[in-house]
Amino acid sequence: MAENEPLKPDEMDHPNHPQIDQSDRVLPRNLRQTGDADIQMLISTRVRKSPFWHLSVEEGCWRATVYNRMYHPRGMIEPEDGGAMAEYDLLVNHVTLWNVAVERQIRVKGPDAEDFVNYVITRDATEIKPMHGKYAILCNEDGGILNDPVLLRLDDDEFWFSISDSTLMQWLQGVNVGEDYDVEIDEIDISPMQIQGPKSVDVMVDVVGEEVKEIPYYGLMEAEVNGCSVLVSQTGFSGEKGFEIYVKDSMENAEQVWNPVMESVKDHGGDVIAPSHHRRIAAGILSWGQDMDHETSPFQVNLAYQVPDDKDADYVGREELERQKEQIENGEYPFEHKLVGLKMAGEPIRDYASDFWIISDPDTGEECGYVTSPWWNPELETNIALGFVPAGKLDDLDTTLDDSVYDEDTDIEFQVHLPDEYAEEPGEPVYAKVSKVPFKPSVNPSAREQAKLNAREDAQE
Repeated sequence: MAENEPLKPDEMDHPNHPQIDQSDRVLPRNLRQTGDADIQMLISTRVRKSPFWHLSVEEGCWRATVYNRMYHPRGMIEPEDGGAMAEYDLLVNHVTLWNVAVERQIRVKGPDAEDFVNYVITRDATEIKPMHGKYAILCNEDGGILNDPVLLRLDDDEFWFSISDSTLMQWLQGVNVGEDYDVEIDEIDISPMQIQGPKSVDVMVDVVGEEVKEIPYYGLMEAEVNGCSVLVSQTGFSGEKGFEIYVKDSMENAEQVWNPVMESVKDHGGDVIAPSHHRRIAAGILSWGQDMDHETSPFQVNLAYQVPDDKDADYVGREELERQKEQIENGEYPFEHKLVGLKMAGEPIRDYASDFWIISDPDTGEECGYVTSPWWNPELETNIALGFVPAGKLDDLDTTLDDSVYDEDTDIEFQVHLPDEYAEEPGEPVYAKVSKVPFKPSVNPSAREQAKLNAREDAQE
């Protein structure tokens, strides 16, 4: 080759790692390893500030991201004071207050509310009683997960979708065009905060009274805080004991509710922290955008239990999901990758990953997958992660449709290409084993976890 002659395309290292098969996606994941750009976030009026935003800033918020087109705190304790791992300690040993107003509330209200909601979620909405909630997913016609909200039912004719990080209101409104369900679909002025940790009950007793102890998991209760009307649920994104306070008329009442709750949290040895992704990873709780998106099937990411066999009513995506289920039962996969838990070697990962780190096959060296959510777990004294690996690599395991969740660690190994700051040797991958999920059980097990616990108890009897 002549000096300075440009490389031909087939002679270059492709920046987006084409060895990793993304042929089942229309829009491939961006797997370029760009690292932390160390840039300043622009604060402007194009992105909405929640009514708690200034309160988080006053409490020391030093970094943020954008979630649901709103600014979202992602760092409260400075790195020199322990950073995210100090926040983790407060969560698992004391109590914490989170600004989660980015969980925008989309209300569906009207005579046909139950029928409409039942049409857009995969599970059976008729089984949700008033003043209760459920974790739910909504899929498109291709079976891709559009959102995984906590769905709250306030009355026979009123539901709130407490949404994860994707636009949902316009989709719900669009679904009803031509369907003519008698419902109103709007975003409402309700902003949630979370109180999470083993002392969360003590805080809630302080702010709403003893009756909060009677709320069941996913139960709801109307209450007042400092004269302001709120809705309380026993829910959260942490795997720890916790509650959410949904502040009504929040653009007006934010300070009146936030301040007494924060005071009680601090009185009980806690503090304001950012949402704890290190704990939710340990609990196996998924994050939309990281661990799944609109091109991800529930069967890829441990959510098969959200696709019932016995739902009477039709719903969006049903035909495709039933086709996928039948294909899987026949030993074939309608997708290339499945999500698994991984225990990884390497230096402790004590902050967010800025890229989807590459996974390779240790036998061939071929790139074959990517990590979505990694973190260090102090109880297990190892790095843990969720990541996508080739579905075919899991064939030898005795599994079910939900077969990326295992009851025990396995002997299946991969290599993960960590940034040099976490690698054991710069430039060299570390070993990772496919492991059981959750890594650390939740205080309130999910429906899937509870079913497995019940099965184990039955087997022991």
